Formats: sequence, structure tokens, C-alpha cells
Amino acid sequence: MKVLILGSGGREHVLAWKAVQSKHISDVFVAPGNAGTDEIAKNVDLKPTDFASVVDFCLEHSIDVLVPGNEDPLVLGIVDYIAESEANNVYVFGPNKEAAQLEGSKEFAKAFMAENNIPTAAYEAFLAETIEDAKSYLRTKAAPYVLKADGLAAGKGVVIAQTLEEADRTLDEMLLDAKFGDASSRVVIEDFITGVEFSIFAMSDGDNYIILPEAKDYKRIGEGDTGLNTGGMGAVSPVPFMTPDFMQKVVDQVIDPTFKGLRNRSNKYVGFVFFGLINDNGQPKVIEYNVRMGDPETEVVFPRLKNDFGELLDLARNGKLGSAKVDIDPRTCTTVFTVSGGYPETYEKGKSMSIGQAPNNNILFFHAGTKRNGQEVVTSGGRVLAVTAFGSDIQEALQNSYSGVNVIEFEGKNYRNDIGEDLMAMTT
Repeated sequence: MKVLILGSGGREHVLAWKAVQSKHISDVFVAPGNAGTDEIAKNVDLKPTDFASVVDFCLEHSIDVLVPGNEDPLVLGIVDYIAESEANNVYVFGPNKEAAQLEGSKEFAKAFMAENNIPTAAYEAFLAETIEDAKSYLRTKAAPYVLKADGLAAGKGVVIAQTLEEADRTLDEMLLDAKFGDASSRVVIEDFITGVEFSIFAMSDGDNYIILPEAKDYKRIGEGDTGLNTGGMGAVSPVPFMTPDFMQKVVDQVIDPTFKGLRNRSNKYVGFVFFGLINDNGQPKVIEYNVRMGDPETEVVFPRLKNDFGELLDLARNGKLGSAKVDIDPRTCTTVFTVSGGYPETYEKGKSMSIGQAPNNNILFFHAGTKRNGQEVVTSGGRVLAVTAFGSDIQEALQNSYSGVNVIEFEGKNYRNDIGEDLMAMTT
């Protein structure tokens, strides 16, 4: 079959890398792709949210399966659009617009969890006209205060305010000053939960689902989880505290009720589900849903997945995903992101890059913010390149990842030196 992947980041490079290995896939296209996908697949100059052009390309190139990598086309309704187009025979591995509200609206997701008794933090949602109610609500809570823009805000719409004054100011910025545009026209305030965050991923064909390897990512720019939030500075899989008993709690309390709740809405959920969770004293609670794979988690989850990606997509297309036996590499996998100097604030693009020889066969390079400028590879984003590596444990995998980081050169290169250290402390 022929597959078109939408997106240009590290996640899409990983999906393309996995797809080209499949015995079931003949051609892999990535729109728009990056310098890494250009080496292994066929990049296409298409904007993922230009649905008409996506349909035209699918028809012209006889695409069988479309895999949207990021959330924007899904939340904007690409599944519904293609279903009503001349390309309606193309199988889109993603949820329709209504189901994509699990990520597109924080309030929708929280209401869905409440409706289905899925454990999460207590919350209330507010508009600009109810901002005084919002400030009164804050005064019934203790610091820190969690404020979330309801809509998509490129991963930057969550603020954890340490003081009441900061929370009040953040509410003004979000609701009155439209800090995140339309995304913050509604704000969700929820209780702060302490614990260790982690992520679980599932693939669903609408009736059946399979669970992929879990991971933990690192969002802050600074070591010790300090500084501004980013798209992700690194990730580790597996997670040491993910015992069979704890995983069963996740399945019973979160994953099963989520898919049952979606089916009860007559909404057959197709695609990936990202469960952003926190381990609250041995109890899993949901922080958020995403309706696609995470990035940088994909860079450690898919390398550990030994199944043929094309076979899984084919099973999903035929409603038989439940027959798949998930085959997971038992080794530890880590990824460390190299980022542009200044990221996540102002940074320069177009820096010339060199990527040396991987020090050993356990190391993989996944491009994110890169592009080709003639024969040269240059930076084109904040998060530039992920170095994924295997090892017998977290320490060995990280040694490999960091040895790979050392052969990457570009002006302003930055990265965190402490990925996975908190998890290693749990195992000692």
C-alpha cells in the first residue's frame, strides 16, 4: 500500500522510518517532511491543513492510507473532509473532528472524563465575562494554580502559577488580552496534582485497541526541570514504576473507560490516543489526552515496537487490530533533543549542520527542525534533531544517546544533560 504521512517533525521522521521498513508498504510520502524524511521517503510540498491539496495528492498518487502526524489537521476535521471528498476510499488513521476535541478542547476532555468516571484533577472552566468568578474560584484553592487555555496553543497553553497574584495576572492575559488567541477564549482551572508524569499510547480501529510502550518525556528547557516549557527535550521508555499491577490500574481506570465512553457517544475512535498521566501515590490520573502520538515520545516508543507498522495499519483498516500481538523490544530506549540556541524563545534558523558517524549501531538520528538547502542540511526549527539510543538500562541507553549528541554540530546547539536521571534514582 501507499502511505502519506502529514507533518514535518521528529515524530513524522520516526513514523516514516518505521513505514519504510514494512513489507506491506510500497511507497511512503511525507508532507512536508524534513531533511531526515527526505533521505528515506518522498517529501511533498504540501501544507497538512490544506485539505483540498491533500485530497488532490491522494487521488493523483493512489494513496491508500493517510496518517496525520500532528493535531492540527485532525482538530480541523481532515477525517470528515476526506470522507466527503472524491478521495473517500483513502483510509485516514485518525479520529473525526468530534472525537479530536479530546485534544482540541480541554473543557471537552475534562467533561468527558467526569462523565465516564475517569480519574483526573477537579476543575472549572471560565470565559472572559466570568473572569471575576474565575478569580473567586482561585481563592478557594491552594497554590500552585493550574490554568489551561481551552484550545490548541502549540504546547504553550498551560501555566502553573506559584502565587495568587501570578494566577490573577495569567487569567487577565489569557481571557482579556488573548495571550493564546482564540485558544484562551476559555480557560480551565484545575487542581494541582503532585507525582511523576508519564505517557501511555494506544492504537484503535474503532472497535479494538492495542497498547504501545509507555514513556516519560521532559518538557522544561532547563536541567532539573526548570525554565520554560518546550515541545520536549528528551524521553525514556520503559518507565521503572510501570509494574503489571500499576498498568492494570491504568487499563481498568483510564484506557478501557475512555474507549467505552467514546463508543457510547456512537463515536468509533480511529487512530492514536496519547494518555498524559501522572502517578499520584500509586494511582493513575489523567492530565490530558492527545489524539496523535507525542513528540519526543514517538522517538522512543516506535523504535521499541517490533511489529510491522504497515501490518498494523492494514489490520486497523480492516477492523482487525485486536488480533495483533504487540511485540516490544525489552531494551531501554532514550532520546535526547538538540535544540537551537535561544529556544523556546527567540532563535535563529538556517544554521549549517553536520552529523557525524554514529559511534555504534545502537544509535538513531531523527530529524525535527531541519531542511535541505541544496546539498547542505540546515536548522529550520527550535527542536532540531533527536538522538535515540538503546541500552540494557537507562544509564547505558543515555550514554549512547549523549555520544550521538557529541557528533552533531551546529551553531548554538543546546541540550539537557540530565534526561532520565530522576528515573535512574528510582532504581537505585
